[in-house]
Amino acid sequence: MAVSLLCCNPSGAQILHKKKKAPAASADSSVQPDKVLYDRATEDIRRGRHEVGRLNLQTLINTYPDSEYLAKAKLLIADSYFKEGGTANMTQAIAGYKDFIVFFPFLSEASYAQLQVAMGHFRQMEKPDRDRTEAKEAEGEFQTFLQKYPKDPLADKAMQHLREVQEVIAEGDYRVAYYYYVKGDKRAAAARLMGVTNRYPLYSNSDRALFMLGDIFESAEKKELAANYYSRIVRNYPLSKYVPDAKSKLVAMKVPVPQADPKSEAWMVAEQNAPRPRTSLAKKPLGAMKSGPTGELRTAARVGIPTMEPEPDTASATDILSGGNSSRIVVGGGSGTGSTTGTGTGIVATVTPGTRAETSGTTDGAAPADGSAAPPTDSSAPGVTQPESSVTPAGESSSAAPAEGATASGTDAAAGTPGTDAAKTDAAKTDAAKIDTKADSDVKTKESTSKKKKGMRKLVPW
Repeated sequence: MAVSLLCCNPSGAQILHKKKKAPAASADSSVQPDKVLYDRATEDIRRGRHEVGRLNLQTLINTYPDSEYLAKAKLLIADSYFKEGGTANMTQAIAGYKDFIVFFPFLSEASYAQLQVAMGHFRQMEKPDRDRTEAKEAEGEFQTFLQKYPKDPLADKAMQHLREVQEVIAEGDYRVAYYYYVKGDKRAAAARLMGVTNRYPLYSNSDRALFMLGDIFESAEKKELAANYYSRIVRNYPLSKYVPDAKSKLVAMKVPVPQADPKSEAWMVAEQNAPRPRTSLAKKPLGAMKSGPTGELRTAARVGIPTMEPEPDTASATDILSGGNSSRIVVGGGSGTGSTTGTGTGIVATVTPGTRAETSGTTDGAAPADGSAAPPTDSSAPGVTQPESSVTPAGESSSAAPAEGATASGTDAAAGTPGTDAAKTDAAKTDAAKIDTKADSDVKTKESTSKKKKGMRKLVPW
């Protein structure tokens, strides 16, 4: 009878329905609130509601600072900026990943955060002929990842991206060098090409750059250096199309032709057989409209260890070539270079391979402080920059007059040279003249004051 009443009474059915839902509500109340916020933010970010998701994650961080989801929340905020894209958002993402590495360096996600920092710069890379600030930053971050996490599962991905970044950087330097090469400025071209071939051996046009260097030095009658670059093509790039020409050049110079390196030959074979990404014909016209590099990513090496050392802080564009083991580098150079007024600010440095540069305080248009002549350089060698009036011939005085009031060097003063004594005597005379002038001015001031007082006494009797 009770069963029939419940079945016939709709209100009774509603009461049973409510009683069945009561356990579900109690189950929801037992869930941790920080987990609820994290799951809700994850769902919002997955659906593209990045701002709402970041707001929930920030609420979790501020309300529950001891939550087990704190690290995940910080990482997810950085991921949301990264997925949203854009210059401003990518900057926020990089900053968020770096903060995560600082606060949680021992978590397993730290390697992922480091890779994302590098990818943030990688996504913002420009074409090789544009600004390469982001490319340089990406190169440094990928190198940091491979040095800190060499056995991480993401290491292969980071290494391939590093090869692509270095391909873009090397291509930019090569294009500048090729411009100078075609223009006829072989010195400027040699400086760029040497940096490309020495630092980026995996660059796709390294063999061509070496052949250009050989041609530059051969035209400059530096056959020993030219033979060195031709030999590097035969030895390190045995499958290159420039090998026959390089061998004929070596034979003409009567230089022994080296044997091909087996490791280099195996690397080139593996490189030729490596799969490469392809772009459909429909997407090729759109590649020119993109701001980032496209073709360089396809031509980058797929095999081999990229350069792992950071780029040295040297002026690669002003490296000077000369005979022997030293080279002169002119850094800077202000207005008036080569004039006799000595207003330039250039610094001449002598660089020896394997040592640090030692700069001297010689300005443009003036001789060295000690009066000695600067070491001569071969002005015919590519890249030699010889500042005018920077070298004083032996037995002749410098054409630049010393500045007024300048004192002699510490060595001459300590030795008590006649020039130093004369300078001291002149300084003493100058000081005495200043004292006499001051005394005369004091006397004149007193006389004028006394005259004023006498005049006042005539006008106003006391």
